[in-house]
Amino acid sequence: MKADLRQRLNFALRNVFRQRARSAGTLAAIALGVAGLILAGGFVQDIFFQLGEAVIHSQSGHIQVAKKGYREGRVRAPEAFLIDRPDELKRMIGEAPGVQLTLERLGFAGVINNGKRDLGIIGEGVEPSAEEKLGTYLRYIEGRPLRDGDLDGIVMGQGVARSLGLKPGDRVNLVISLAQGAVNTLDFEVIGVFQSFSKDFDARAVRIPLRAARELMDTASAHVLVVMLDRTEDTDAVLASLKNRLEDRGFELASWRELSDFYDKTLKLYDRQFGVLRLIILLMVLLSVTNSVNMTLFERTREFGTLLALGDRPGTVFRLIMTESALLGVLGAAIGVAVGCAAAMIISAIGIPMPPPPNANIGYTASIRLVPGEIVLAGAIGVAATILAAVLPARRASRLNVVDALRQGV
Repeated sequence: MKADLRQRLNFALRNVFRQRARSAGTLAAIALGVAGLILAGGFVQDIFFQLGEAVIHSQSGHIQVAKKGYREGRVRAPEAFLIDRPDELKRMIGEAPGVQLTLERLGFAGVINNGKRDLGIIGEGVEPSAEEKLGTYLRYIEGRPLRDGDLDGIVMGQGVARSLGLKPGDRVNLVISLAQGAVNTLDFEVIGVFQSFSKDFDARAVRIPLRAARELMDTASAHVLVVMLDRTEDTDAVLASLKNRLEDRGFELASWRELSDFYDKTLKLYDRQFGVLRLIILLMVLLSVTNSVNMTLFERTREFGTLLALGDRPGTVFRLIMTESALLGVLGAAIGVAVGCAAAMIISAIGIPMPPPPNANIGYTASIRLVPGEIVLAGAIGVAATILAAVLPARRASRLNVVDALRQGV
């Protein structure tokens, strides 16, 4: 059996190299298709990665911890979801493996006034030095980030600054309503204007030092603890570990994917678009290989007729053709993987300037991310497409009428 298989492989390999022109055309079609799938898949994966990192490092962090019900009830009654003694919880979270940094935020909604008009905002009291480490994707287009010494400083999204005509150095009043029905106000100096990845966020977001927010809201608590991890890939594992320790204590935890509706919608949009692109590439490979295989088998009709006349069974002819196609598929896929990976590295070294995604402010430079799973999938699709393309032609060739086949080309 092994000898028979070895003989068939050897015979098929000799046939592949005997039909050099046709084989070269088939290999080129397979290789280009596989390389295209690698480049398209790597491009999509890079978009997902960069978009995710932008969301994490401009807004949400990797994980957020809050009192149960906070995400649904924070608009109606934020005072009911305050975390008392947040420092203790912060220390507990910081002891978990994989956690790099934990920071506090105190949220509020109110009105900002520039002396001429008002604008409703959604604000946060933050720890300036910790937020600067987290917010590496926040781009300050005017001024600078908050610092620990900025007791009356405020930074705001580009949309807020444009709506009120504000720039660094201007003074504004921040007015909020407390739970007891009282109104509290503080005066701030505009320190900086930022752009994040989301236009919606920039249109309403302001940030002030945590100490100022606590004075404004008359509390020493926090609404949210934001957790930064050493690696984004560890999000699910760390989230599961923290849930086991904190959910029974009345806290809810959410990963950055759950917190970002913007990321989820953009991911689905790009996934659909590039899913269609992958399908087009697959069909192109299938059609190209089918055409090449058909032409090759047509030219070899007398050869197959001779094999049948010498006593070979139709199944033997069918297996021979399928073996040749499988060898072509493997060779073509290997060449395609090599070409695709080399092209990906060259393109990544140069970079691809990209416009802002939908509902985003900031463009970025894309690359081709080489993901082992995508590379294996692309190679497998190339081999599978070649084998599928050969099934019907091989079936026809194995059922040829011997007399008609021998007359072919005479």
